[in-house]
Amino acid sequence: MPKVDRRITKSQEAIKNALIELMTEKSFDDITIQDIADRADVNRGTIYLHYTDKYDLLDKMIEEHMNNLRDLCQSASDMTFQEGNYIWFEYFEHHYLFFSTMLASKGAPSFRSRFLELVVEEYKPEVDTSEGKNQGLSEDVILQFFGTAIVGAVEWWFKNGMPLPARVMAEQTGAILDRNLE
Repeated sequence: MPKVDRRITKSQEAIKNALIELMTEKSFDDITIQDIADRADVNRGTIYLHYTDKYDLLDKMIEEHMNNLRDLCQSASDMTFQEGNYIWFEYFEHHYLFFSTMLASKGAPSFRSRFLELVVEEYKPEVDTSEGKNQGLSEDVILQFFGTAIVGAVEWWFKNGMPLPARVMAEQTGAILDRNLE
């Protein structure tokens, strides 16, 4: 794998951070490439060198985080829900500005849907309706119920300024999942 120039990585990070910061201040529709360039302290050409437009930039940012969450799920596949959730909540905490902005933003409504799809996709292997307490229930209903609950808990956590530590959120949401999906 070829080594990426640190200046390129630094510019891309500045561009991404600029977009998120701007989205906390105004609607995504009102943000221009010039706004992003000014905030990132790069010229417009640098942005266009890496991204087609602001929509491409946002899509790539969302996809990067979704892929990172998938990778975290893979690394947590042999863990309990509590342990696996802790990895996620640490990630959410570390990327607070991105997730809190995306979940609150009217300019990125597709983010919540994509996040929910990811959660449902990751919990699907855990749902067993052939026996146990979920026997006879619809797998789709179970997945939507718990997926929406997880996304809602994350939204609540961000909207309320992360009132509980990541570990507590992970333990409590994990305990609920462990009780109901085992």
